[in-house]
This record gives sequence, C-alpha cells and structure tokens, in this order.
Amino acid sequence: MSAGTHETARVAGNNQKRRMAWVFGGAAMSVLAAGLLMQYFRAAAGQAAADTQSGTARVVDQRAPELLARVGRESISYDAVAEESVARYGKEILDDLIHRLIIQQACEAQQITVTEQEVAQEIEKIAKRFNLDVSQWLQMLQTERNITPIQYRTSVIWPMVALRKLAGVQVDLNEEDVQKAFIREYGPRVKARIIMLDSLRRANEVWEETNRNPDDFEQLAQKHSVDSNSRALGGQVPPIPRFSGNDELEKTAFKLKEGELSGVVQMGTGRYVILKCEGRTEPVVTDIEEVRNSLVDQITEAKTQQAIGKVFEKLKEKTRVDNYLTQTSMGGATAGPPSSVIQPVSATGVRQTGTAPKRTAAASNTTPQSSRDWSRRKHVLKSIRSRIPNGVSLPSAIRRFLWDIRDSL
Repeated sequence: MSAGTHETARVAGNNQKRRMAWVFGGAAMSVLAAGLLMQYFRAAAGQAAADTQSGTARVVDQRAPELLARVGRESISYDAVAEESVARYGKEILDDLIHRLIIQQACEAQQITVTEQEVAQEIEKIAKRFNLDVSQWLQMLQTERNITPIQYRTSVIWPMVALRKLAGVQVDLNEEDVQKAFIREYGPRVKARIIMLDSLRRANEVWEETNRNPDDFEQLAQKHSVDSNSRALGGQVPPIPRFSGNDELEKTAFKLKEGELSGVVQMGTGRYVILKCEGRTEPVVTDIEEVRNSLVDQITEAKTQQAIGKVFEKLKEKTRVDNYLTQTSMGGATAGPPSSVIQPVSATGVRQTGTAPKRTAAASNTTPQSSRDWSRRKHVLKSIRSRIPNGVSLPSAIRRFLWDIRDSL
C-alpha cells in the first residue's frame, strides 16, 4: 500500500471521529452522571445476590415500602437517595428533560410527528457511515459509550430528527462550498508550534523573548503558554488548514516560511498566540472528484446542524421555562399550567399527561421556596415519585424514569 493510501486512510479515520462528535456532543456528561446514579439500583428490589452453591441465602424483603436499604440498625430511605441524587445530578438531568419538552411542544404546535420507522431509518443511516450494521452500532454504543439502545433512540435520535423537521432544512450547495471543503480537508496545511497568552501585554513580552531566542521556542512554549494541551508538547498543534474558521490565524500561518516567527495574533477575546512555522504538509488527495460525494455529504450535514442549532435557540427564547431547582426563569412570557404531570417523550414523540396523584399534591405548588436548599429540590423529587405507576417496584420505576430523561441533547 502506498504512502498516499496510508495518509488517505488516516484522514478518513479523522473524519469518522469528527462525525462521531455530533452524535454524542452534548450528551456525554449526562450519560456519565446518570450512569453513576444507576449504580444504586442494579440489584432487584428486596433481593441480595444469591449463590446457592456457595451457601449464601436469598434475603427476604422485610423493609418498609419507602426504604431502599438497611445497614445494621440504620435505614436508607427512598427520599434520602432521591435527594442525594438530585443534589448531585439534578440540574443536568432536569435540563435534559426541559430541552426534550421544548422540542416536543414545538412539534405538537406544528403537528409534526416522528415515527418509530423514521428513528430506525436514522439509526441505520448513521451505522452505515461507520460501515456497521445496526446491531453492531448499538452494541458499540453500549460497550464504549455506555448508551443503551433505548437511551440512544429516545434521547439522541428522536430530538435530532424532530429538530430537523422543525427546521425544514433545504441545504443549498454551490461549487465554491465544495472547493473550500476540499482545500480544508485535503489541501496543504501549515505545521506550527504556538505560544498562547491571556493578555496583550504578556504576549508582547513573550514575543520579544522568542524573537531573541527563536531556537528556544519549544522550551519557551512549555514555560509561558496558557494552553495546557499544546504546552505539554512544546507548543505543537495539529497542522493548520485553510477555511477552518479563524481567518486571521490562517492568513498569518500561510504567510510564514519554515522557521519564521509570526507577530502576536489575536484569537478571540483575551487570547493571543505567537506562531512558529515548521513547514507544510503535502496534499493528501489531488483530484476533487475522488472525494466529491463525501464532501457534499459533509457540507450538507454541517449546514443542517447549523440550521437545527438556530431553530433550537429560537425555541428556547420563546418558550417560558421556570426552573424551580435552580430558581431561574427564561424564555417566553407565560408558563404552562402546573397541575399536570408531564411524562418524558417516547421515541415516537408521544407524550402522556395526567393529573398528579394525591401523594404529589405539593408538587403542583409552583412557588419557589428559597429559604432552604432542600425545599428547592422538593418539587422535582415529588414529581419523580408521582411517575411511579401502581404495582411497579420502586427501583424498576426509577430506572425507567432515568433512562427516559437523561442525555436529551
């Protein structure tokens, strides 16, 4: 296999990694948090791990209905676990649920539905991008990302498809878009080291030092740079392509010859860099027709995601959200009635609503209580408890609830 083929394969692998980023983008932290929370409930209610061959006995369920465990003479109640869980992870999980409901309400207003078939087709399309069948893709997600098929369908794919429908995206592509994407992905890049500083004064001081000692750039980067990732590598960064989003940096980098230093370049608010050029990479692919189809797919996907992001931001702006856990309000002018219990949306976008049971009457009180920390969480805790159907064991109901609401976006 030629060196060019090896390089093409490497770039294709990098593109796969970038494509995976949007699949998991905002969900990673919520998956971790909810995954840790699930450790409390892995055993079946009222049972210990039984091993008759080793002589251990099955524990008879003698606990009170609201107790989850007994340690010696002390008991651990459902409320204690629930309050601890909300204190640790409640904000992230509640934010996810809020986002799902914003999307659901927008779909209902526009009479938009997302069917199980559409969800399945989207999963199949994504799996094919990675040359996997659906079962292999779902197994990989569960093994490597700790995302179950149910989580993936309801918390990743359904919102994605729903937002795409709400956006009504019709992407217009032109040859200039394709040419820029070709140069960005397969054209020459500048190999460089950088020193990043957090003030213009400091950047000018370090530039004076590097200009006096250009051969010590690597050591100076380790000494002065505020970017921990590149600092550990002596300032080394991935080769800089054209049309990657920072025009000033690209313009400066491509003007440099090997061994030359740049001046101080501003990169956003409060960030300044000094570049040292270490040469150019060779183009990986020279014929655009070899990769045109993949470029078109990439551009279409990027523009679609941009449109979806704008639509979701607008939905958040016009939807009233009163978050009693964080004591914040945002969005539209009016809030919905507090007397209904809103169930998490399913993969098909079907939401169930019902009147709150008597045991959760306090949950309908929409007045935030700021005098104590625990009272801020009580609304959410009782709302969680109200979702437990009669006859369903407590741990099973909690598992079902957590699976349904986490990792929304």
